[in-house]
Amino acid sequence: MLDTIFQSLYLNIGALETMVIAFVLGLTVTFTYMFTANKEDYDQNLCYTLVIVPVVAAVVIMLIGNSIASALSISGAFALVRFRSEPGSPKNIAYIFATVAIGLACGISYYLCAFIFTVFLCLVMTVLTKLNFGHSSSSKRILKILVPESLDFEDAFEGLIEKHTISHKLVKVSTLDLGSIYELDYKLVMKDTASSKEFIDELRCRNGNLSVSLILDTTREF
Repeated sequence: MLDTIFQSLYLNIGALETMVIAFVLGLTVTFTYMFTANKEDYDQNLCYTLVIVPVVAAVVIMLIGNSIASALSISGAFALVRFRSEPGSPKNIAYIFATVAIGLACGISYYLCAFIFTVFLCLVMTVLTKLNFGHSSSSKRILKILVPESLDFEDAFEGLIEKHTISHKLVKVSTLDLGSIYELDYKLVMKDTASSKEFIDELRCRNGNLSVSLILDTTREF
């Protein structure tokens, strides 16, 4: 009986050690995320998630034991729960899956592998952020123009838009106020030398001084 007690105590200490290591590595990834995240994608709730996920993943794989496939399935499932209610950016999702991998490595006692992966991930993300990797100099915008019903909008703005943009595409035409006003939605890429104020002022001269909106396009498609 005494042997059983010591064996149980040894296993519990080993489990606690695994959870502490997973927590420390998750905290390291979280600090890296806080340093590399931009203002648009930063989420304080994700910081808590990145700390907890490695611990939970490690505990799950310890409880399941040798069934690695089941552990991967369960860990992947709860990692995606965070994004069921609110879409996350691809970068944030990558951080989530990275912490899942760290937790799984800790759960099967591959502590050195988990440590090396954590250091590698943090270094890579820091370097890529410093280099502003993948940044595009193109200025993508969404242009919304309100047009009175009396104006033939088919070719009214084409020449003016071409003057200030590299490329453009009319993606939507809709009516407002019972059809008395048309709304034109364009996706376009502004020239580096183009002035937003000058562009909007020239459009207002064409559409009878109705509303013109020039919005930053954060979508990936064009």
